[in-house]
Amino acid sequence: MYKKQMVVQKILCFAALIIGAIIFVYSLGIMTDLYEALYPVRNSADPEKTKVAGTIVYYNMQGFNKQFLLAGIGMILLGVLLFITNTHVRRKYYIGNYVSVAAYSAAGLVLTVWAHAQIEYYKAQFLQVDFEALKAYAEDWKTYYTDSTFWFDIHYLVFGLLVVIIIALIANVFWKRSLMKAEQELINRGKEAAAS
Repeated sequence: MYKKQMVVQKILCFAALIIGAIIFVYSLGIMTDLYEALYPVRNSADPEKTKVAGTIVYYNMQGFNKQFLLAGIGMILLGVLLFITNTHVRRKYYIGNYVSVAAYSAAGLVLTVWAHAQIEYYKAQFLQVDFEALKAYAEDWKTYYTDSTFWFDIHYLVFGLLVVIIIALIANVFWKRSLMKAEQELINRGKEAAAS
């Protein structure tokens, strides 16, 4: 039974690291379409004024995007912490293993709630763009046009996967504890049998 559990815990640690990397890449990609479509309509004299109503959302998102990028790096580092504490290979968990799983899980849940709220807020701002004027501008100046909310909407998948991994990591801790307890009971029975 330990072999199955240890295979699962190794897979979960790699999954935790991979989803951290995906969040980092997502933080880089979320502004891609906005940059291509909205950056050209800026007023070079005053970047806060734009030539198309609503396109200021690109500038409004800059602070969030920097924080989101740092959060992605943080999730990668917390994923690495799982490996530093040998959570992926350890037969028995020690305090470091519990701390690393708890830190990853807590940070992931906080990030999920925060990012969801921010992304939905900026998506609502994006939907206020005057898309007819933006399309006309793109046709006149041969710039990129999009009214797609793909990069906003994909966060449901990204953070859904993160939550699934967090739940699985926590469930793995309880599974590991039950196996450790059963193993300790067998050791104690063996000592009692040897003593008698």
